[in-house]
Amino acid sequence: HGSGSLSIHDVSFTYPGTQTRVLHDVSFEVSAGQTVALVGRSGAGKTTLTNLIARFYDPDAGAISIDGRDLRDIELSSYRGLLGIVEQDVFLFDGTIHENIAYARRRASREEVVRAATAAAADEFIRRMPDGYDTMIGERGVKLSGGQRQRLAIARAILADPQILILDEATSNLDSESERLIQASLEELLQDRTAFVIAHRLSTIMHADKIVVMEDGRVIETGTHTSLLASGGRYQEMVHLQMETGGVSAIRS
Repeated sequence: HGSGSLSIHDVSFTYPGTQTRVLHDVSFEVSAGQTVALVGRSGAGKTTLTNLIARFYDPDAGAISIDGRDLRDIELSSYRGLLGIVEQDVFLFDGTIHENIAYARRRASREEVVRAATAAAADEFIRRMPDGYDTMIGERGVKLSGGQRQRLAIARAILADPQILILDEATSNLDSESERLIQASLEELLQDRTAFVIAHRLSTIMHADKIVVMEDGRVIETGTHTSLLASGGRYQEMVHLQMETGGVSAIRS
């Protein structure tokens, strides 16, 4: 178990079977425990970059290394063991709520599962279910709302306790109550681990240790909320636009 600092060095990438480069010479450093917000419009390369960090693909040029070791030199299964991913489409299987939360740690005790669910603001709705943690979900069981599914995914990631977390902060299918609960549970999840967040909510972006602004597969700015606002570039434009329109996510923090 290293400490989880990552270095992304001159990374370029083209999806196999296509001619279009989606990432061009992307470079930035991430210290262990930092939260990095990836921002930019759709198609800027944010998801592709997280796919490379997760090692679903390797870069065509350049390298990504963790604690000084190239990801390609680390056995894939042991690297995946360090990694947690909370995606937009939450993968839940037919089974109990307990089994779904304990997905990455099958032997977790009920107490551990409850602790993770509580941190993810999910314990309360679970206890209201017909059989609590033993309630079946999926095809043959209870159907969950988008916000409930998202909180189970966060509980699962908290229980797995990954060193590196990749989070696609999708807010599209959430009502404001779920969004408020999830905001709190995300803060719990991001505590003390290296995290890459494809961020839409301004509150998440503002609290990130580093903001990486992407456009057309390139990094055009990096900094903190304060430094980027002061430098008057693309980030400043984005923030002002969001504040005027109430945007993707008006500031709620």
